[in-house]
Amino acid sequence: MADSREKGLQDYRKKLLEHKEIDGRLKELREQLKELTKQYEKSENDLKALQSVGQIVGEVLKQLTEEKFIVKATNGPRYVVGCRRQLDKTKLKPGTRVALDMTTLTIMRYLPREVDPLVYNMSHEDPGSVSYSEIGGLSEQIRELREVIELPLTNPELFQRVGIIPPKGCLLYGPPGTGKTLLARAVASQLDCNFLKVVSSSIVDKYIGESARLIREMFNYARDHQPCIIFMDEIDAIGNLITHLTDCGY
Repeated sequence: MADSREKGLQDYRKKLLEHKEIDGRLKELREQLKELTKQYEKSENDLKALQSVGQIVGEVLKQLTEEKFIVKATNGPRYVVGCRRQLDKTKLKPGTRVALDMTTLTIMRYLPREVDPLVYNMSHEDPGSVSYSEIGGLSEQIRELREVIELPLTNPELFQRVGIIPPKGCLLYGPPGTGKTLLARAVASQLDCNFLKVVSSSIVDKYIGESARLIREMFNYARDHQPCIIFMDEIDAIGNLITHLTDCGY
């Protein structure tokens, strides 16, 4: 009787171990199934994206009714079109870039503002990790720079409480090698905001109006990606001082 009972307990323990092993394998297989399902869905989405028809890029000109808009396509023609019900129609203001369906020309989604490639490259400038403690001999300039640039971004309520308008920027001047660019990089690395580094000599163009257009694009990008710091290096390339007058009348 005792032997049969001991044998029954051993069989029971063996079955428990087998059950635990099978349960562990089942959990692993379920995890693998989840991963395979994700990969399958991703492959399905990629396949649909490859098989789907492209869309036309357009610009909203005017809203006629709650459902109808005048849109200008990039290839020239203008159309009166509708939009998807899921879209927030309050965002469809004049000048908004949208994607239009190839067949029905229905507004399918919003598109971000078109950015000039030069401005896009400026936004990907890495300011590096420069701290104020690494800059020596400029403690007074650092204090003034933090009050002018950093304080309005981190504590704007201080200016509202006092009732003054925070400054829009500052001018760093001095001979080459005195730390102007290093100060700007230190400010950008200390603040959690977008940073545009502009070399002023690169935006000077021989064609009339191109430089002004690029500066407009630059400030439009900064306005759309607030908070943003614009650092214009070598500003004397576009802001020369006229030291004398000539006879040509300029």
